[in-house]
Amino acid sequence: MQRRHLIAAGGLALAGCVTPTAAVGRVVVVGGGFGGATAARYLKLWGGAAVDVTLVERHEGFISCPMSNLVIASARDLASISHGYAGLQALGVKRVRGEVVAIDPARRSVQLADGSRIHSDRLVLAPGIGLVADDVPGLPAAFASGRALHAWQAGAQTLSLRRQLEALPDGGVVLMSIPKAPYRCPPGPYERACLIASWLRRARPRAKLLVLDANPEVQSKKSLFERAFAQHHAGVLEYRPNAELKEVTADGVARFEFEDIRADVLNLIPPQRAGDLALPFANVNRRWVGVDWLTMEAQAAPGVHVVGDAILSAPGMPKSGHLANQQAKLAAAAVLQLLKGEAVNPEPLVMNTCYSFVTPDEAMHVASVHRYDAADKTMKTVPGSGGVSAAASAAEAAYARGWAENIWADSLAL
Repeated sequence: MQRRHLIAAGGLALAGCVTPTAAVGRVVVVGGGFGGATAARYLKLWGGAAVDVTLVERHEGFISCPMSNLVIASARDLASISHGYAGLQALGVKRVRGEVVAIDPARRSVQLADGSRIHSDRLVLAPGIGLVADDVPGLPAAFASGRALHAWQAGAQTLSLRRQLEALPDGGVVLMSIPKAPYRCPPGPYERACLIASWLRRARPRAKLLVLDANPEVQSKKSLFERAFAQHHAGVLEYRPNAELKEVTADGVARFEFEDIRADVLNLIPPQRAGDLALPFANVNRRWVGVDWLTMEAQAAPGVHVVGDAILSAPGMPKSGHLANQQAKLAAAAVLQLLKGEAVNPEPLVMNTCYSFVTPDEAMHVASVHRYDAADKTMKTVPGSGGVSAAASAAEAAYARGWAENIWADSLAL
């Protein structure tokens, strides 16, 4: 079976039988990333003319976070990970480019920056992450000046970080800091570290990459990344755990608990939370949105469905593009069934695959399957369902590129 069919097949375990024939209602989806785009597509795909679907997104197009580390390392260009929303519009999804500034959960409406309102019967929010830079003194100012970059939301900063690396003198120092989990894409920082180290070895052989991690150890694919650090990047990449960023001084010094570091390039990834639009419903540590896993409705706002990185993840479930895609299908099926007054699927199933490059030519993966547990009202990893690569390889890199093309096509109707 082709990988595109496998990704789409994930929806079959979610949808049950969704066969609306009469008008069932209006749904507004906010956010056009993996979660929002997928929700809009499958609401229309499964609901057809019976459901009116509007996608509100402030950006002109979609830029993928997965594969963006290859752009930073000059192994891809930004255009290759960028796509438009024409496929969704061709399906009948109404596209509104605008900034949502307020949400009325009781009326299930959104207000845009131009003052207009869009009303619906159900809302689906996919706002992604918010960055908590204010927790680190001096970090907001460093970001505002461009002295430091996070590049944790693909786009302009992806290219800015690439340009800063290209301007690095041979013998210079690059500093990456990794926040405490949870954050978007657990293996993402370590993949970035590997790819930057690969680029340095090739283009700036006397340069150094320091990776300071607030966590006690590598957060995903630990043994595989540690092997990559040793086999591919020894002498260039230096990894230090239990090192939390405490401050960035006005002159650009990054202060940690036990040392101060001055570097030519500062890639400082801050702590994270739910995106701004979901914060009113963030009932877990005021950072993450707890959801009903049968419907993806916010616990704090029935009728408002939240998918993707903004939610409190279930045990063993990372924040990933693939899971945002899967959660969106679960939400789309539940929304259509709720609009028709039908019972939702009592045993939804979602799956995850995450690829990481350790060089531009070699990658590895981790996979898992998660099923709803009625007793604990959460998703749990199906025993024996997952696993990790035995080793990074060129074959896995080919699979990773195929995975990306297929999930973009599945989410955006390409």
